[in-house]
Amino acid sequence: MRFGPTPLAEAEGALLAHSVRAGGRTFKKGRRLQADDLAALGEAGIGEVIAAILEPGDVHEDEAAARLATALAGTEVQVERPFTGRCNLLADAAGVLRLDAARVDRLNRIHEAVTLATLPDFAVLQPRQMVGTVKIIPFAVPGTVLERCLEVIDGTPLLEVAPFRPLEVALIQTRLDGTKESVLDKTVAITADRIARTGGRLIGEARCAHDTRALARRIEEAGGDLLLIAGASAITDREDVLPAAIRAAGGEIEHFGMPVDPGNLILLGRLGGRPVLGLPGCARSPKLNGFDWVLQRLAAGIEVGPAAIMGMGVGGLLAEIPTRPQPRAESPGRPGKVAGLVLAAGQSRRMGRDNKLLADLEGKPMIAHVVDALLASRASPVILVTGHEADRVRAALGERKVEVVHNPAYALGLSTSLRAGLAALPEDAEGVLIALADMPRLTAAALDRLIAAFNPLEGRGIVVPTVRGKRGNPVIFATRYAEAMAQVAGDVGARHLLGEHADDVVEIEMDDDAALLDVDTRAALEALRRERDASAPVEPASAAGG
Repeated sequence: MRFGPTPLAEAEGALLAHSVRAGGRTFKKGRRLQADDLAALGEAGIGEVIAAILEPGDVHEDEAAARLATALAGTEVQVERPFTGRCNLLADAAGVLRLDAARVDRLNRIHEAVTLATLPDFAVLQPRQMVGTVKIIPFAVPGTVLERCLEVIDGTPLLEVAPFRPLEVALIQTRLDGTKESVLDKTVAITADRIARTGGRLIGEARCAHDTRALARRIEEAGGDLLLIAGASAITDREDVLPAAIRAAGGEIEHFGMPVDPGNLILLGRLGGRPVLGLPGCARSPKLNGFDWVLQRLAAGIEVGPAAIMGMGVGGLLAEIPTRPQPRAESPGRPGKVAGLVLAAGQSRRMGRDNKLLADLEGKPMIAHVVDALLASRASPVILVTGHEADRVRAALGERKVEVVHNPAYALGLSTSLRAGLAALPEDAEGVLIALADMPRLTAAALDRLIAAFNPLEGRGIVVPTVRGKRGNPVIFATRYAEAMAQVAGDVGARHLLGEHADDVVEIEMDDDAALLDVDTRAALEALRRERDASAPVEPASAAGG
């Protein structure tokens, strides 16, 4: 690949290295220059551009990223469409990431032009969470380099997701004189929540005296795929009450202790082919501890033996992590980086007397389709701006967990709703996904593709979906643009920012026309009801503003 100043006479087919504004047009970085582009640049008095010219054997950045990502993706890993030399890999299921760290390192050492970044091995994943990203640094990579990378993979994926299985788990708790039942009750609730977050369920709980014989009887009676035992006092030796009771019930002790703090005093046993865990005292707390690591792997069908436990020391000093992850029953694993903003204050004038947001579509109001897509995506929190018929709109969403902001000035236009929503953004939001409430074909997967592309630090502070090259909605804006968006007035939004900050815009081509479809008229609604997946051209949505 040749890179540098290039006379226009030699630039046809070259890739523009930096965005150029000329004659009222913006030519974006990465654009493959065509004859009419060169003519427009020449008319604007520009004689040369900084460009990259691919040579024989070079592979374009997007093609190289896609080929590499496809080759290294294994079970339950989805490969996203490439953009600007980047191809993201997402989890298709909740589970645990498995990767070949040695081969990841080998791939990254082949050439500086090719990079693969991943989450750590054994990371806990939620569906559609990013697990890795391939980035081709320049505009192209030599084909010989790409082939060397593919040889490292050699048909064996580097990344896969071990999905959580629906384990049935039993819990036994021992007690001493003076043990508070409230402590045991709290342990049940915390344990049930932990198990639920790994796809399983607590099928029963029993209590007995902290005595070898009494506990052995309970162990013999317990069912399920996994047995957990929480003792009234910590296990201090292989001959203590819990391990002795496991052996008395016909089981065996495989390992005692682990190099993870908190969690040192965990016991791993086996009875009739199923694992039995003697829990450390910290398992009664919802805070992250060594028990979580063992439970997550077992739930994902990953064998946990003495060697695996003794290999958990690196990174195992959990007590010194400044902000220890807290289990959350709601939306675990959501990054919270991009907030969702649904503009639902309009008066539906083109629909006649009916409020289009309340129109029934496949058994639920139109607005519920949009809100459900955002709630199922990685956008968090989801903020709803109401105006016209606010009470009815809010009631149509039932118990859905959205933050509602009312815009009393909704009659003055879209800009007033945009300002109301921006004012409600949380301080830690880095971006805001602005969605129109009349776009019922949006999906969580499509929204997550946009969110995955958002990175203001890498020059992707505005993310726009496109369909066959036409820009649509919703659009993500970095919150640094919030002040500029708040200055608009009337029935317009922030679409003008796409032209003013073209260098910060990334376009993501979508798989269907949902990003162009809004429902403004009764005829459009009836057409959508007749054939929800119609492929006929549709009227573009008014932009997210604008």
